Amino acid sequence: MNDELLNRLKSIDSCAVSDAMDSFGLPGEVTGLNNQTTKDKIVGRVLTVKLSTEKPVGGSVKHLCSGAIECGSAGNVIVIEQRTGIDAAGWGGVLSNAAQHNGIEGVIVEGPARDIDEAAGLGFTVYARGHTARTARGRIFEQSFNTEIQVGDVRVNEGDVVIADGSAVVFIPKDKAEDVVKIAERIVAKEQLMTEAVRSGTPVGTVMGSNYENMLDEMGK
Repeated sequence: MNDELLNRLKSIDSCAVSDAMDSFGLPGEVTGLNNQTTKDKIVGRVLTVKLSTEKPVGGSVKHLCSGAIECGSAGNVIVIEQRTGIDAAGWGGVLSNAAQHNGIEGVIVEGPARDIDEAAGLGFTVYARGHTARTARGRIFEQSFNTEIQVGDVRVNEGDVVIADGSAVVFIPKDKAEDVVKIAERIVAKEQLMTEAVRSGTPVGTVMGSNYENMLDEMGK
């Protein structure tokens, strides 16, 4: 996905993207991952990190997520799978500072994050399943970087596209991004016309009738 397409996606919300994904029969929406630090939407190309309880065999243990931060830049969002069930943070304050310094748009953690107040003070956006004060040190370790992970019920890969806002987090497969954004833009335009209609006095039942119910089918044609 190029920067022009990312900029187009920034003007859309997750609901329109979710509707567009529905029109293609694609999964992608994950609920329950909330913005812990700001009120900002984040949009970008995914870098993935998978955490587990298995300590790497041999050699020194590299701090989790450091590789993703070092190769990330503007336009990237780091997405972390921490589904171990252990109350330990998959993200923290020093990482937020480093990621912001590298221009990374934000972070999404399938699991808890910590140093929430610090990230909020930086204005750095962290979406997470929850928050904790417990360190990952000695509890969880980085298993892989830029391999397939699972967030909610969705499989996520490096290079996929993500949009996260107050409604949900939606992952778009990289090979479908152009098509999904195009349909989402058409949905937004149509809903704007519907909103104008109800605010000008057209009965909402008329506006939200069969025209709305058929909208996704029409968009997918």
